[in-house]
Amino acid sequence: MGVLKKFEQRLEGLVNGTFAKVFKSEVQPVEIAGALQRECDNNATIWNRDRTVVPNDFIVELSTPDFERLSPYSGQLGDELAGMVRDYAKQQRYTFMGPIKVHLEKADDLDTGLYRVRSRTLASSSSQQAPGAPAAPPAGRPGGYGYPPAAAPAPPAGAPPMPSAPPPGAPAGRPGGYGYPPPASAPRPPAAAAGGRTRHWIEINGTRHQISRPTMVLGRSTDADVRIDDPGVSRRHCEIRTGTPSTIQDLGSTNGIVVDGQHTTRATLRDGSRIVVGSTTVIYRQAEG
Repeated sequence: MGVLKKFEQRLEGLVNGTFAKVFKSEVQPVEIAGALQRECDNNATIWNRDRTVVPNDFIVELSTPDFERLSPYSGQLGDELAGMVRDYAKQQRYTFMGPIKVHLEKADDLDTGLYRVRSRTLASSSSQQAPGAPAAPPAGRPGGYGYPPAAAPAPPAGAPPMPSAPPPGAPAGRPGGYGYPPPASAPRPPAAAAGGRTRHWIEINGTRHQISRPTMVLGRSTDADVRIDDPGVSRRHCEIRTGTPSTIQDLGSTNGIVVDGQHTTRATLRDGSRIVVGSTTVIYRQAEG
């Protein structure tokens, strides 16, 4: 059973169903959980062959209506989200520099249903506090976006140093209520060999949809990059990431994804891969030129 599905099941049993009523807002907890997973993936730093470090301190920014609806339960929800991050890290063999913390904050510039995730890596020595106490927000956050670079702990002997700050202009997060592209600081392999550029697209019922950005979200919502009108498809069902290789990630959908006949939450894509979402078949294509 996937980490997100276990998270959903645990959440259903909390507070005698209170969360089921609270989460009738546009933002669903499993969407936040999926965003935290992507935040770990996009900011993973390889220190050595046996250690990949990911952020351990997260802030989830919500619109005023969503924040007011969820804030009375922020303590329990934060604990559940932190537990989900811990389970996901164990599955992916990620490690942390300190305790995992997830906090909710209000962002006046976000509309209902939209959210933004920010993260940083905090070493244990810099995040000691009483059990259960929220992490103190960093002072002087410019414009309310992104954390300033935290003092990086010394890497183990022989390991490459962790980057101390993102390059100028790198986004700390963006509103949208769906997946975030990898930050500018994340190295990405070239799209193709020197011989030419690789083009990526998908085909749905004979219609071609070009993949012109690093990520493409498929779902039933009008916010999805490609909208699929299928009752078996979730609002934000899955995300395709182009690269070498290209991959697909389930975003906590209700019915999951099937790739080349295998039910999965994450898979590598090749030219001609068949992706089934709900009752809809999506063909992934790529070609040089």
